[in-house]
Amino acid sequence: MSGAATGPTGGGPHPNVWFPFTTIAGMATPLKVVGGRGSRIFLEDGRSLIDCISSWWVNLHGHAHPHIAEAIGRQALELEHVIFAGFTHEPAERLAAALSLALPGTLERVFYSDDGSTSVEVALKIAYQYWANVDERRPVFLAFDGAYHGDTFGAMSVGGESPFTGVFDELLFSVERLPFPDTWIGDDGAEGREAEVLERLRTRLADDSLPAVAGVIAEPLIQGAGGMRMCRDDFLRGLRRITEEAGTLLILDEVMTGFGRTGARFACERAGVEPDLICLSKGLTGGFLPLAVTVASRRVYEAFVSGDAMKTFWHGHSYTANPLGCAAALASLELLGEAEPVFSNMEAHHRAFLDRLDPKLTERPRVTGTVAAFDVRTEGAGGYFDRVGDAIKRRTLDKGLLIRPLGNTIYFMPPYSLTEEEREAMYAGTLELVAEVAGS
Repeated sequence: MSGAATGPTGGGPHPNVWFPFTTIAGMATPLKVVGGRGSRIFLEDGRSLIDCISSWWVNLHGHAHPHIAEAIGRQALELEHVIFAGFTHEPAERLAAALSLALPGTLERVFYSDDGSTSVEVALKIAYQYWANVDERRPVFLAFDGAYHGDTFGAMSVGGESPFTGVFDELLFSVERLPFPDTWIGDDGAEGREAEVLERLRTRLADDSLPAVAGVIAEPLIQGAGGMRMCRDDFLRGLRRITEEAGTLLILDEVMTGFGRTGARFACERAGVEPDLICLSKGLTGGFLPLAVTVASRRVYEAFVSGDAMKTFWHGHSYTANPLGCAAALASLELLGEAEPVFSNMEAHHRAFLDRLDPKLTERPRVTGTVAAFDVRTEGAGGYFDRVGDAIKRRTLDKGLLIRPLGNTIYFMPPYSLTEEEREAMYAGTLELVAEVAGS
């Protein structure tokens, strides 16, 4: 077979795989993972690593959880997939009902898609068309500096300005941005920064001389890829209050923060707010299969209830509401109820660890729920491209840990299967790591 290849040559990367988020020239050989169980992954060379980041934030309950695996297996023997236009099936209906019950207020209409970026695309399209359907022109979205909402074109548009997306700038739609009032333990200026941002938002939404705003989109409480930057519950409540007063839609991207990550089932629940649209993915299936949903409020959905074909939401894809994904999500939701004591109490453990950090070597310790982060002090400029990140990556494996730093930011987002022994190994190894990297 011409051009066929079955594995790596010369110990390098596989000759047929194009890896994501990876500079190709000079890339190191990826570590081959042969299995996973609970909070650990097992490498081909015999090592095991504690997965401190839930493998890109998706493995809520740990790897290879039998309850989810068995649910997928049972469903595969019944129905693996069917077109979801003009047909339906029980797993999709049960999951939609369960999510509607779990989410606040009238968030009750579930639109299925396949990943986080797409769930954001769907939310943006719904929000824009909502205003068209009620005969208003609202062409502008407001977003936040430092945001990350995915890598499709709409998601890139509402993300923060970034060198990663610069080549596509002329293809992105125009978005107005507000500062994100991030805070940390010991920060005395958070309330003032929040008030300033909220006043800017209020002023912008009230300005009739400017194009009307269709919606405000935010990562609630934690900006993930932007550096695990965190804000207070009060800011999210203020954001909802002002958008509600102005009649503007609020979109919350809970792709990362959903399903217990903030210490409550959803960040909006923790803050006591109800958005108009919410985006969910990542932990939705416990890390087993790609699946996403965009859930709309009753008010938004009713604007699409019409016999007029031009008011129909013409969107979908081949794997919409895949039964295997829905079965995995239902099983994951069952486990989430059992895991509530874990994710609701993890913040206290993280905070105790952050108190152990050396302030001469680290700064801006922060925690929200199951997510803890801090910055390693560096002689560089900090941020995603700081060279200390490469040093952290190299050394973390020697500690038996899977940690993928965001430049000089180290963060934890472990699965709920993490044992007390594994948690202490994660903390102790990280303290050693910081001393070696920042002290060198």
